Amino acid sequence: MKKLLLFLTILIISITEVYAVEAKNNESWDKTFKKSDKVITQKVYFKNRYGFKLAGDLYIPENLDKSKKYPAIAVSGPFGAVKEQASGLYAQRVAEKGFITLAFDASYTGESSGEPRNTSSPDINTEDFSAAVDFLSNYKYTDPEKIGIIGICGFGGFGLNAAAIDTRIKASVISTMYDMSRVTANGYFDSLDEKARYKIKETLNKQRTEDFKTGKYKTAAGLPDKLSGDEEQFIKDYYGYYKTPRGYHKRSLNSTSGWNMTSSLSLINMPILSYSNEIQSAVLIIHGEKAHSRYFSEDAFKKLKGKNKELLIIKGANHVDLYDNMEKIPFNKIEYFFNTYLK
Repeated sequence: MKKLLLFLTILIISITEVYAVEAKNNESWDKTFKKSDKVITQKVYFKNRYGFKLAGDLYIPENLDKSKKYPAIAVSGPFGAVKEQASGLYAQRVAEKGFITLAFDASYTGESSGEPRNTSSPDINTEDFSAAVDFLSNYKYTDPEKIGIIGICGFGGFGLNAAAIDTRIKASVISTMYDMSRVTANGYFDSLDEKARYKIKETLNKQRTEDFKTGKYKTAAGLPDKLSGDEEQFIKDYYGYYKTPRGYHKRSLNSTSGWNMTSSLSLINMPILSYSNEIQSAVLIIHGEKAHSRYFSEDAFKKLKGKNKELLIIKGANHVDLYDNMEKIPFNKIEYFFNTYLK
């Protein structure tokens, strides 16, 4: 009888542990996309040059041969998103193609460190890509001579800026790109003049005084919680991703609150892409035909030099389609591009 009770006790504990493990695994998958059975995901942490601790999800092909070294790709964006959204989707899908990939949260956002929270910086966010390259260059299963990046939306601009300074980056895919310094300083379609920009700087600097006085950082207005119907189409598109089950995530600024207002000061004063014309490594820029932001990619491409640069316009796609629309994102082309330039 004692043996039977002992057996039942062990059995119950074992079953409980199994259910606990299953529950833990289910809880740990907090992405906005379906988990692939072709890759293994691992949470990792690494520091950038400024000492911030960045959080990332490492995606490793399930059939990894541990006796070999693999090409690796760092992925981040969109601006105001987290690694559980579009960047994780890209990372997982590219890992299915045989690459080791790293989707990471930028400094001050998501699960990465940095105070005050919800702050952006053209310098630090560019550095974040290089920090991811630091990690991948030293990861035991990657080839440090075969590292690429994928930058999405605003982190497409920062990614391209990183490629201009970091010669370890051998290939860059820039998807549905924003030049955040340009749009912040000049407005959409460069509609702001010097006088209008000065008024913005006055407002932001007054806010600095107020933030210091209160010890709190005022955030810029994010997406509305409800649409009135009168918004621009691209706002409706953003809402359809960030504010609905399609792409909502509790740590995403675009899903919840917004950036600190005074972050705009550095974006206005420190333009990125000043030396993008000196990028020697391969670049593939992808943008939607119907995207309001298409001009950022087209103008960025005009500055690039060399036969290893390509601009790909996706027919019928808008800006947000290239976040998660699997029928629009050209993953076969991305795989071919990386196989060509990370060989």
